[in-house]
Amino acid sequence: MTTATETITPRVWIGCLACYNAGRLVGDWHDATDAAEVSTADVHGRQSSHEELWCFDIENIPVRREMSPHEAAEWGRVFDEVDDHQRDALYAWVASGDYVAEGTGELPCTSDFEERYCGRWDSFDDYARQLADDVGLLRDVPEEIATYFDWDSWTRDQRFDYSVVDADTGVHVFRSC
Repeated sequence: MTTATETITPRVWIGCLACYNAGRLVGDWHDATDAAEVSTADVHGRQSSHEELWCFDIENIPVRREMSPHEAAEWGRVFDEVDDHQRDALYAWVASGDYVAEGTGELPCTSDFEERYCGRWDSFDDYARQLADDVGLLRDVPEEIATYFDWDSWTRDQRFDYSVVDADTGVHVFRSC
């Protein structure tokens, strides 16, 4: 199993909605975790009569749409709940569409993520071989018989119980059930 060294930090470009509607882009990039705390004075660099802010662009949040600063902060909270080295896996899990959401929204349930995440592997075959060793699949089978075991079929059947998502190197493996 390999580990990721890159940290994924959710960020949003927060802009003034009144300025945007008037044809001006006034805003800046912020960590998603802090998005709900950003004020119109922060965006304008001075006090302003404008009241509404909006996240017009996002980075490292696995949805492709605009959102409110409050929702961005919720995404930031979710990513803060997992270790830095697992953020790319959480992102991949949500982007795959085969994830468990908190309540009725789109936010992923981090406890389900932690329970289902099996790690980053060079390939699903590598994961399946390790799983076979861990559960003692062929432990009591004599070696001369074990050599006839059909690893390809067994691995293919195992894959039905998992989500496998490509990573920069290797794959992320998640239990589906």
